[in-house]
Amino acid sequence: MSSIAASIAIGRSYSDHRCFSRHSCWDEDEKGKKSKFSSTLIMGKHKNRRLSFSPRASSALATMRNSPHPHFHQEVLKAAREKFTEEISFQSKDKDISLAKALLYVSAEDEAFMAFNQEKDARSLQIERRDTSVKSNAQEYDSLEAMPLAGKSIREWLIELDTIAEEVKAELVSRDIGCHLVEVLEAVNLVLFKSRGFIRPPVLINPKNSYLHSVLSSGCGSAILLSIIYIEVCRRLHLTIVGSRVGEEFLIWPQSGNPEELFKVTSGHSLFGVVNGRCVDDPRSKASDLSSNSLSGLDIATNRDIIGIALANLIRLHWKRASRSNHGLMLMSPLRPVCDGNEKFSNIDGSNFPLVRPQDLRLAIMASERLLILQPHNWALRRDHGMMLYYSREYEAVVQELSICMAFAPEEEAGILEPFVEKLHLLRLESSWKSLGHKGLLRVS
Repeated sequence: MSSIAASIAIGRSYSDHRCFSRHSCWDEDEKGKKSKFSSTLIMGKHKNRRLSFSPRASSALATMRNSPHPHFHQEVLKAAREKFTEEISFQSKDKDISLAKALLYVSAEDEAFMAFNQEKDARSLQIERRDTSVKSNAQEYDSLEAMPLAGKSIREWLIELDTIAEEVKAELVSRDIGCHLVEVLEAVNLVLFKSRGFIRPPVLINPKNSYLHSVLSSGCGSAILLSIIYIEVCRRLHLTIVGSRVGEEFLIWPQSGNPEELFKVTSGHSLFGVVNGRCVDDPRSKASDLSSNSLSGLDIATNRDIIGIALANLIRLHWKRASRSNHGLMLMSPLRPVCDGNEKFSNIDGSNFPLVRPQDLRLAIMASERLLILQPHNWALRRDHGMMLYYSREYEAVVQELSICMAFAPEEEAGILEPFVEKLHLLRLESSWKSLGHKGLLRVS
């Protein structure tokens, strides 16, 4: 029987709120000993967090003035981030947050950024080959809402979810089936996984499988995105689906005041099994150990939590692509040399600086910026965000982010970061020294 079955296991990724090293639990809000760097930087930092663009992103926006469509790209980037921030605002009730809208705004911002890069490449090629006509694929639209994502606007993708829900209703009518919960869920499974052919790739490598518009278009998506589609379709059928992290899986089930009903076996399977599929019977999965008693003890993921899982997956995938040419490179690698000069990436002065793919790194940073809007006091997330900025060589921003991180991090973690931040201060001093025309190195050892 087709189901969200094989689609829910998320695997080892950011979605379990772990980063690239231990002690990266993004659910924690630990407050350790404050660092001497943090007290002056925390105040006011989050007041303007609504639209947070790094210096290089701001520079990119400024460069757009030379583009044939500068205002369009700039407006879409800003409007998409603004709309996302508005959608997940803590001033709104969690139940009023639309998973689909929030993730489509994520898609729009990232697509606009990549389109801008493509336009820059086309313009550079045109300048290099003045005798050759280079056709630009850039298109101009009058608003974020009109921007096509895989051929459809944000509104049209929302209508696509409405259409899937209507197909489920039509399936129920055609089979003369009533509104019994099991039959409705079976109809949802039939439409999504048989009629529409949604599948989960065996190995999640392509970030496109983690963008909602792309998954709706191609039918191939990550586990969490398929779960979100399932939740959104059922919501349109006035059926509330909830979910929770269980081990390395994200399990979903219909909200019920009677958990025993979910595990009652009818026609060979339980209601819980209808939604989650084969993993329920797989002894290797923690889902197989669940019962009505243990289910009631799980922490139900909020809409903000689910959006956070989707963003965490994007960070992980984009970072993996950004660093693919440096086997073994981790976000935390630069922290090791401060204590151990024999490590592979041992020079903080940039003489042995690993090269990463800039577009993928920027996309990872953008996903991290959005997740920080959701989790502003998450020290591990902020540390990882700062380290990505380090690979982007935005040292001033790195010092700011890591100094704030140390205010919330446990004392042990703050102690690891402090000498690294001190070195970065000296690097900035050396950079200023050279910019004034002085020759030679300003020793930082």
